[in-house]
Amino acid sequence: MKDKLRIFIDMDGVLADFKKESDKISNEKRPELVLDFSTFDLIPGAKDSVNKLINMGHDLFIASTPPWDNPDAWGQKRNWINEHFPELKRKIILTHRKDLLIGDVLIDDTTYRGQKDFDGLFIHFGLGPKKRNWLQIVDMFAENK
Repeated sequence: MKDKLRIFIDMDGVLADFKKESDKISNEKRPELVLDFSTFDLIPGAKDSVNKLINMGHDLFIASTPPWDNPDAWGQKRNWINEHFPELKRKIILTHRKDLLIGDVLIDDTTYRGQKDFDGLFIHFGLGPKKRNWLQIVDMFAENK
């Protein structure tokens, strides 16, 4: 692995706790689900892990897919990133096609926006046998230094 990697990190479900907020919505309101993305909590370990990857010399970007029918979410995502990751505030890419990103690594919790066709290493974030959590991801990059 080369020394300096361009790493794209998804926001919702990887950095921001989307599930916690969506679980607060009752089933009757799900069809009209509109969340305030600026209120999401951090995923445990995300802040520290991002800082470690930056300190390793990697070039990080946020690659997020905002809901198309909620244009307010675009600004809310920007505000959330500015609050929690100010060092990445000018490194945000909003896209529905993550396979078009050009870089070395994509860390994402879903696979339906081109992630599997990303021309680099796709790391499936989450819990499970084929997924990785923040501790495992940081260890993977530290071992390759």
